[in-house]
Amino acid sequence: MPSFGQLVVGPAGSGKSTYCAGMQQILTSLERKVAVVNLDPANECVPYDAHVSVADLITLDDVMENMQLGPNGGLLYCMEFLEKNIEWLLQQLRATKCDYFVFDCPGQVELYVHHPAMRKIIGHLDKFGISLVCVNLVDAHHCSDPSKFVSALMVSLSTMIQLELPHV
Repeated sequence: MPSFGQLVVGPAGSGKSTYCAGMQQILTSLERKVAVVNLDPANECVPYDAHVSVADLITLDDVMENMQLGPNGGLLYCMEFLEKNIEWLLQQLRATKCDYFVFDCPGQVELYVHHPAMRKIIGHLDKFGISLVCVNLVDAHHCSDPSKFVSALMVSLSTMIQLELPHV
């Protein structure tokens, strides 16, 4: 059976986790089997029931402490580590027995704009049989000022090109 999902991306504070919680509530009330997947190794307190959490594999705090990296370098390391250990994620997804997934991604835009780890993870999910759409959230504050709006559009366009997914 084919699987589908949403890859929820955007800058920190744009409402990704809140959106994922809302999607879980809506789809559950419609009696759809949905698994929300926390791909943010820095987000330990999520407002939804995470079926899979990358924090079970690696956490940003552990990486920063053990590798002597800051938060940005640590998050890049975590995503590269997840990509190299993609079989762990695929096994976790298989165990959910769901056919619809909502992936809550980290808020570091570098992961979507120019770093290859997320694109590689998406490639593995595609080979696994999950057809994805990217939900790119932007804080409404960035739409109130013309220069901030153009900046948000450019980041969104770069994300669209880099991830090679349909976007909403």
